[in-house]
Amino acid sequence: MNRIVIRSFVRGLVNSRSFGSVAGVAGGGSGGGMKVTFAAVASPGTRYQPMVDGGFQWRRLLSSSTAVAEEQGKVKLEQGIKDIENQEKKEKETENALVSSYWGIYRPKITREDGSEWPWNCFMPWETYRADLSIDLGKHHEPKTFLDKVAYRVVKLLRIPTDIFFQRRYGCRAVMLETVAAVPGMVGGMLLHLKSLRKFQHSGVWIKALLEEAENERMHLMTMIELVQPKWYERLLVITVQGVFFNAFFVLYLMSPKLAHRIVGYLEEEAIHSYTEYLKDIDEGKIENVPAPAIAIDYWRLPKDARLKDVITVIRADEAHHRDVNHFASDIHFQGKELRESAAPLGYH
Repeated sequence: MNRIVIRSFVRGLVNSRSFGSVAGVAGGGSGGGMKVTFAAVASPGTRYQPMVDGGFQWRRLLSSSTAVAEEQGKVKLEQGIKDIENQEKKEKETENALVSSYWGIYRPKITREDGSEWPWNCFMPWETYRADLSIDLGKHHEPKTFLDKVAYRVVKLLRIPTDIFFQRRYGCRAVMLETVAAVPGMVGGMLLHLKSLRKFQHSGVWIKALLEEAENERMHLMTMIELVQPKWYERLLVITVQGVFFNAFFVLYLMSPKLAHRIVGYLEEEAIHSYTEYLKDIDEGKIENVPAPAIAIDYWRLPKDARLKDVITVIRADEAHHRDVNHFASDIHFQGKELRESAAPLGYH
């Protein structure tokens, strides 16, 4: 009897790939016989039917192996989706370092003086400085020659629509001013660069000085954007004015560099006046003296507790230096010389 039970059990294991059983043995009965009861647990696609004489008759409704394979496929698919999502998340976290390792180009780790990580990509620590606030803000170039008078009148005429449109909204006015003020240095530096290449001549560092001026004006704009959010029509005005002014100044610089630099010198004088009025409104409480943006604190090396007034003060000092540089460049041309004959005041902030 025991052999029959064991043979039936083995046959059941062979005929079914997924089988589990619990056997109970009960003693007693006539003739000292033994009654064996099997409870089998098969896969979802298999069903069994116990027989009276201890045997088993198995009937396969679906292929258990196919069901298991499908289940495993679903698990692998879900795991693959999770892996892709995790990979995308990692890529987003390191999007600032998306540089092909094939070229071996990586930004080195840059830190502040206190050891903290440098947070800016638009400028580096060695480009920062402390503004010279001792500069004379009241200096004015008296227009003497015909071209001087033309330059002075042009700037005064340009101020009229600006005053009408912005009135005393000096934040928005500054945004417009800086989008224009950053153009001359770029145009002048570009044309001097091309001239240097054509004539195989050095530039007396004027290329670098003018591009440095353009970059400094751009940083003024990046700072003001942290403080003021222009409206859509003001952004449209910026695009229009920049397009017109860039092309006009490009042609003007080709025709008369001395007139171009003189105009910029007078524009910077007007910028000093505008920022002085800005400071007056802050002192009078008409404009809130909010904390300085982080970008301004790092760029001008301001104290951590610097305010808006400190930012406008250093920007005004920068404009005074740009005024001097452009009047100086115009004077060189008026003396019948080229810029390369007199070294540029590089780093003059």
